[in-house]
This record gives sequence, structure tokens and C-alpha cells, in this order.
Amino acid sequence: MVPYLIFWGVVFVLAVIVEFASMQLVSIWFAFGAAGAFIAALADLGFTGQLGVFVLVSLLLLLGTRPFLAKLRVKQTPPMNADKDIGTQAVVIQTVDAAHGTGRVRANGVDWIAVSENGEVLEVQTIVLISKVDGAKLIVRRAPNN
Repeated sequence: MVPYLIFWGVVFVLAVIVEFASMQLVSIWFAFGAAGAFIAALADLGFTGQLGVFVLVSLLLLLGTRPFLAKLRVKQTPPMNADKDIGTQAVVIQTVDAAHGTGRVRANGVDWIAVSENGEVLEVQTIVLISKVDGAKLIVRRAPNN
């Protein structure tokens, strides 16, 4: 019984050390499994039973908590200021023409390089909708009723 207690104690300590070193929730379940197996060894359960307790506890905790923790760990990237302009209107201040490499619009008082979403030439004073922000330029399309 004593060798098994030492074995599960070592597995527990190693799993906790790995967890503290990584801080990624990769081995905490095994630490709990080792604790369960340690208790099984105290109850004088055979090694096969201890191993079964270790696997069962580790697996149940892994399956039970991993999906929940994965949802918590999803990193939401906050929208950038420019992304907030998507779907809003802008005014063409320089003809948007891919063939000539020209195009500027003014959105919320800021001048942007603009490219037509569908290749359409957009004349000065045309009202456009911002479809996408691509680096330092806006991808635009003609606004409805314009």
C-alpha cells in the first residue's frame, strides 16, 4: 500500500507543478485524478482499481469542465475604431476609380483611401456605404437611393 501512496503522491505533485508552470489548465485534472487514486490506495484498493479511479476522475473532470473553460478563454478582440464605421455612410471626395488608382472618401470627418467593392466608378459627392476596412483603406459601395 505504501509504494502506491508514494506513487500517487508523486503523480499529484508533478501534475500540480506542471500546472503552475504552464498556467494553461493542462494537468489540473490529472492532479485531481491522482488525489482520487491516492484515496483509493488508502482504502486498500488494488493498483488496477486505483488506476481506474485515476482515469475516471481525470476523464470526468476533463469532459465536464473543459468545454466550460474553453468558452471562458475565448478572447474577444474589441473592434477597432475604424471597424465601427462599417455599415455607415461616407461621401466620395475624389472619384473612386480602380483603373486610374484614385479614390478618397470622407467618413465621420476623416479622409480615407477608398476602393469600390464591385469595381464601379463612384463620382465625387456620391454617398457610399462602408463595407469593410482593409488596413488604411475603406471598401465601399454605392448607397441605396443614390
